[in-house]
Amino acid sequence: MSMLTPPGMGGKYRITGERYPRMSRPRSRRRLVFAAFGSVLALGLVGWGTLQLIDVFSGDDGGQTVRAAHGTDTCERGDKRPDENAKSGRAEDSGRSGESGRTGRKLPKPSQITVNVYNATTRSGLAKDTAEELEKRGFKIGKVGNAPAEYDKKVKAPGMLLGAPGADDGAFNVLGTQLDGARTKNDARDGKDIDLIIGSGFKDLVKQKDADKALATLAKPSPTPSKTPCR
Repeated sequence: MSMLTPPGMGGKYRITGERYPRMSRPRSRRRLVFAAFGSVLALGLVGWGTLQLIDVFSGDDGGQTVRAAHGTDTCERGDKRPDENAKSGRAEDSGRSGESGRTGRKLPKPSQITVNVYNATTRSGLAKDTAEELEKRGFKIGKVGNAPAEYDKKVKAPGMLLGAPGADDGAFNVLGTQLDGARTKNDARDGKDIDLIIGSGFKDLVKQKDADKALATLAKPSPTPSKTPCR
């Protein structure tokens, strides 16, 4: 029996040799938890990176947009730069050319527009006063009086402009600078005259200086900045 064996103990408790055996400390549960968490996190990062690579290399033209290299405008995938559009023959607008640019026709002058002024409100003398003011501003005045029964006391807006379909090419725009909030409507007339039906929302015509400024803008619209080309 070794001298290391405590007195009274023998058999299977006997210690042989000259040194006590090393007793290993139990593994910490905290280390195991951290190791498991780190493994899960690493696997998650690997999976996320794989999905990102698949998305980048596969591409998706179905409605995705990419940011332009400079600025905040967006452009659809596959859009070309202006120089590439020119090579491929693809036309690109440089900007709106104002109201007159919608039809490519020159806007008529106020002296070329005949306006019939009708009063659809209960305020007497409104059509006459409005017609006189429009005449001072260069418009030709046709008929003046109460609105037809179809519109009498039925126009809630400040005014309604009635004219043939061709009036959309410019006459409505020019006359519309004199009255804010006017609605437009086409009818089956053959002439080029325009009916101005004054509604219950009418307060007054636009101040002449403001109307003149609006007319000048229509005649010579400032081009809008072109979008930043896609890279």
